[in-house]
Parts: sequence; C-alpha cells; structure tokens
Amino acid sequence: MKFSDFVAVDAIRSNVEATSKEGVIREMASALVEAGKITRDQLESIVKAIMKREDLGSTGIGRGVAVPHTKHPSVDRLVGTVAISQEGIDFESLDGDPVQLFFLLVSPPDRPGDHLRALENISRQLRDDAFCRDLKAAATPADIQHLLEEADRQGVAT
Repeated sequence: MKFSDFVAVDAIRSNVEATSKEGVIREMASALVEAGKITRDQLESIVKAIMKREDLGSTGIGRGVAVPHTKHPSVDRLVGTVAISQEGIDFESLDGDPVQLFFLLVSPPDRPGDHLRALENISRQLRDDAFCRDLKAAATPADIQHLLEEADRQGVAT
C-alpha cells in the first residue's frame, strides 16, 4: 500500500496550530472534513473514537512520531492525513518526547487488512531517518506531498 492510496492531499497540514493531543487529532480530523473525506456530522464521533483508542495506549510511537487511528463505520474506505507540529506536542509517547510528525488514519471496520497495511507502510517508512528529517523540515503541504510521492516512487512504501 502506498501513501497515495490513503493520504488526502487536501487535508495535509504543514504547521498545526494545536498544542494538545486532542487538539491535533481534532485539527487533523477537521482537515479531512474540509477535504470532503469525512462528513461534518461524524467529526465528533471520529475524534471520540480516536481518543478512546489513545486511552488504550498512546499511538505516539517514539522518535517524534504518532499514528492516531481508528476504525469507524462512517467511512467506506481508508482515509488519512499527515500533519507537522514545528514545536512538538506532548502525546504521551512511548519515549516521552514531544511529537512533531502525525499520521492520522480512519478506516471502515470491515476492512482491517487495509488498516494494517497502511500502519505497516507508515511504520516501515518512518524507520528511514532521512525521510523523518525531511518531513519535519517540510514548509508546505506541497513539500509533504512531494516527500510522500517520492517514498511511493522508491517502492519502499509499497
């Protein structure tokens, strides 16, 4: 699975305004609403579902990265977005460090394979220190999109 299979380009945010875990999740989910990938009437339900997942254990996986995600019946296909916080946000990460890179995923409950493939793709790509460094330095959503497309082209993210 490639980033282009699930990342909503119009929802990419290169500098989130949020300063809290729930705030960044809400900001990213709202970006998916604005991009037409989830409906406005489902926003609160999706944010609540992601926060419930976070209660089970932080999706802040370390090294400045978090992958908040949930399965939700309001979507018929996997959708996601990417956001960057230049300052970093306390996400209760496994290593205790603030998070700068966020990959948010929402998938239908009946498509667990897509959900797992997307998580595998993200985690595999994020093992590349240069990719992480370049993403953190991206100044615009177009820069982020270019880096995701490059990762897809290199086949590392397939």
